[in-house]
Amino acid sequence: MKILLLTSIVLLTLTQSASAMNTEENSILAANDQFYAALNAMFKGEVEPMNTVWSHADDATYMGPDGVYVVGWKGIGAEWKKQADYKLGGTVEPADIHTIPGHMLAVVQNYEIGQNLDKDGNKLEVKIRATNVFRKEKGEWKMISHHVDLLPFLMEK
Repeated sequence: MKILLLTSIVLLTLTQSASAMNTEENSILAANDQFYAALNAMFKGEVEPMNTVWSHADDATYMGPDGVYVVGWKGIGAEWKKQADYKLGGTVEPADIHTIPGHMLAVVQNYEIGQNLDKDGNKLEVKIRATNVFRKEKGEWKMISHHVDLLPFLMEK
């Protein structure tokens, strides 16, 4: 009887832990989805969604597809505004998503696949690797780092 009770308690604990991890991982994936929705809005010239998904902390970092490396929200926010002004058009979506969840930090790695437009309106294929780092701030996952491969057509700007 004691063994049955102990086994039941262990199974219940493991089930609850797995359920909590699934819930946490789902909230991390939702934050990642919100970032890509903000990125696609930025391609149309809308910067406000980026202001919402990012941490506004001084330790946030951005390493973009044009080779830029920015530390601190003030510079990152200005960089997103500059990119929004390009109005690259198109969309990218995350693919092959891998999450590394933690209590206060989470890492999401994926491909960004889609298209942007050059200055003449020609479609340019995008398939780059991305690493996104989120930190829990006031109960919400906020992006603190975004690092992607270089895109040659952006390095010319």
